[in-house]
Amino acid sequence: RADCPYYAKAELLADYLQKNLPDFRIHKITQHPDVWEEWLKDLCKKNRWSHNKSPIIWRELLDRGGKGLLLGGYNEFLEHAQLYYDVTSSMTTELMKRVAEENLGTHIEKELEKESLKGLVNPLQVWITSASSLACYHLIPILTSGEVFGPQMEISINLFDNKHTEEILISHKQEAEDLASPYLQSVSICTQAEEAFHGAHVIIILDDHVDKEIYSLEDCIRSRASLCQLYGSLIEKNAHKFARIIVGGKTFVNLKTALLMKYAPTFACNIIAVALGVEGQAKAALARKLKITPSCIKDVIIWGNISGNNYVDLRQAKVYRYESAIWGPPHYSRPVLSLLFDREWVSREFVASLKTLTATGRQFGGMLAAHSVATTLKYWCHGSPPGETVSLGVLSEGQFGIPKGIVFSMPVKFENGTWVVLTDLKNTEISQQAMMRMASDLIQEKLVALGELANFQPYQSDSHPLCHQGSP
Repeated sequence: RADCPYYAKAELLADYLQKNLPDFRIHKITQHPDVWEEWLKDLCKKNRWSHNKSPIIWRELLDRGGKGLLLGGYNEFLEHAQLYYDVTSSMTTELMKRVAEENLGTHIEKELEKESLKGLVNPLQVWITSASSLACYHLIPILTSGEVFGPQMEISINLFDNKHTEEILISHKQEAEDLASPYLQSVSICTQAEEAFHGAHVIIILDDHVDKEIYSLEDCIRSRASLCQLYGSLIEKNAHKFARIIVGGKTFVNLKTALLMKYAPTFACNIIAVALGVEGQAKAALARKLKITPSCIKDVIIWGNISGNNYVDLRQAKVYRYESAIWGPPHYSRPVLSLLFDREWVSREFVASLKTLTATGRQFGGMLAAHSVATTLKYWCHGSPPGETVSLGVLSEGQFGIPKGIVFSMPVKFENGTWVVLTDLKNTEISQQAMMRMASDLIQEKLVALGELANFQPYQSDSHPLCHQGSP
């Protein structure tokens, strides 16, 4: 508590230790007396501690992932310093009270300064394309919840679509404002292409509209090229220099990502494709078979074309909290493949059902598309869960034998505001036939889009649909 004299005394002792011990570091947290009790209650509940007075002092055990070890209050800290460092405090009561008053005054000044600066800081500019879509409708409440970008970040949402969708955009804008979210500063509408992505910090590319006329596959592919060329030029011209671009949806996701990298080269290293939707579908299918909830399944890897010929790899997949004769703590897991005794179901029905979902786009509606985009963004900003593998479409640099220059879904982890491809995973070899099947389609899509190939020829193979059951 900012006005606590015992906090002042502990602070002085901690300052002395930090000054005289090379590996001793302190971090001070002051709370206004009006919010102290509630803050302490929440802190203790989160860490399962029992403590009810000021100050509260704990150690961060960095060698155990930052887990906190409660020391206690001032007396316990004094004993700790005396026992380990042979140091004590001789601060007088009068000085303790004077420093406590100064601490409270300083705390109030900092809080006022923080509030005044808050109004001067520009909010995070989030742009969403094809904003009249159902996916955007479901995405807006998630983005404004504070969970994606963090509770300290205010955002402005910019809804971008063509002129014909203006009424829908106005409806989306009004509903977003009705949420009265403390994290949403404003919502705007854009139907003029030349104004798109102005000052954008985050750009979310959703599925573009498809005309009712029947196109050939090649015409569909080429239409994506012209659209991505437009988007790429606008991003280069208008977006913030550190903008993050995320491509989601259920059609030509890898291709659109690759084309945006080509037409917005300045941002190429900050463009990714969302694969969590396909990963979620695979987990849900497995969960129905095992009669558990999908969240209990981790580390399913999606390789290849997110919206086309992909490869469901279960060799790393694990099940947590599975009801069986064998039980363990919450972190205990078992390999998915050790629990799936019906391998015929895995190689036939499971893969065929996922292939049908990918081909038709069924069950990949607005809710799943929105959640997949939002979760990927959350991981990008704050890191993925420790120890978990995440599927993500990124530009291949030759990892795992994947041809260079194509966008390919592969296993990654997010940390420190970026992602790392997990090339050190064991048992991730992919057969040459499987690699050819996935890479060939992606290469051809790109060539057709750029006008370097007239006709798309799907890779032909007599083998079963792709799913790793065990050894490659």
